[in-house]
Amino acid sequence: MLTIRQITNNPQEIIDRLKIKNFDAKERVTQIIEIDKEKRNTQKELDDLKAEQNKIAREIGLLFKDKKIEEANEAKAKAIELKAASKNIESNFIKLDEAMFKLVVELPNLPHPTVPLGKSDADNEKVREGGEIPTFDFTALPHWELAEKYDLIDFKLGNKITGAGFPVYKGKGAKLQRALINFFLSEGDKAGYQEIMPPLMVNEASAYATGQLPDKDGQMYHATVDNFYLIPTAEVPITNIYRDVILDEKDFPVKMTGYTPCFRREAGSYGKDVKGLNRLHQFDKVEIVQLQNPAKSYETLDQMVNYVENIIKKLGLPYRIVKLCGGDLSFTSALTFDFEVYSAAQEQWLEVSSVSNFEAFQANRLKLRFKSKDSKKKQLAHTLNGSALALPRILAALLENYQTEDGIKIPDVLVPFIGFETI
Repeated sequence: MLTIRQITNNPQEIIDRLKIKNFDAKERVTQIIEIDKEKRNTQKELDDLKAEQNKIAREIGLLFKDKKIEEANEAKAKAIELKAASKNIESNFIKLDEAMFKLVVELPNLPHPTVPLGKSDADNEKVREGGEIPTFDFTALPHWELAEKYDLIDFKLGNKITGAGFPVYKGKGAKLQRALINFFLSEGDKAGYQEIMPPLMVNEASAYATGQLPDKDGQMYHATVDNFYLIPTAEVPITNIYRDVILDEKDFPVKMTGYTPCFRREAGSYGKDVKGLNRLHQFDKVEIVQLQNPAKSYETLDQMVNYVENIIKKLGLPYRIVKLCGGDLSFTSALTFDFEVYSAAQEQWLEVSSVSNFEAFQANRLKLRFKSKDSKKKQLAHTLNGSALALPRILAALLENYQTEDGIKIPDVLVPFIGFETI
């Protein structure tokens, strides 16, 4: 969430920078400034009334002491009037505050100055690529046919039990899924990330704190009786561990990782792009989260990008890294790098990770601050996160890229976690 000071001090800058995200903020920014002025005037009026009440309260005591009963009673009546007036003004102030909050939480995060201009993923900027796209001397099968051929994943059974987008992993398919999860968590452990096993549902306050609400309202599964939300990513519960927390500067960086199932109602388009594992309502993912000193957050972002790149290299998958343009950047992100791996049988690139710096946007919602040794004033921290990695498309790419005429080879790095070399 942008701070009121950011908005009121530099309104035109806010409007101009949010245009990069194809977001028209002019009307909201104007309303916020107007409400802020009204709030300030209301606060001054309230402060003046309270000062007068305090003055009269002192006078009443003196009047009673001097036995000036009639004057004291008149002063008491005046105090009652002032108290009633204060109550009305306080009620108005609360309404203004609520109106301000609704407007501010609908403003996206400001994009970093290096974010490319553009309207969609077609305008994203390629940073680099690596690995070799495999070639086959036989007809390569897409992963959904391989899954059926080797009895690894049952999409029809998932549809029967729940619905489309909820696959059932079986036998060696389930073992491969589990091996990937363990491998990703092991890599995080070696890199100094503390493993977290968080709840899979969060309350409304947590969803607001990391920016899923109100932006993704309707896209999350909502348990309405208890007003809980199934998590769309482990980022939400893990980052909320530090909601309403004040850190010390020496605590940075805070590094956390966690595996969770993730739940998302949106299914996207129909056809090839959503077939098999390409887009699911429930999927497994390992997330990395860092809390960092603002002065070091972009250095940390580069480190996190390199970390994810190294995992993909170890899996031997062809990949590319793209910097998201303004139109493809998420509501909460200031700068995001996406990782895509090449799916050999489908002959397309599949997104498997987003690594983002949210700067102070989430921290302001979280009220996550830190004490600096150089300043007595508490500052907002920066939050970052990344997928390391999302399993469905990684699994799809592994099945397709490592297929042979006789089966599927297991990448060497996964063999210790799975116990066999081929399917």
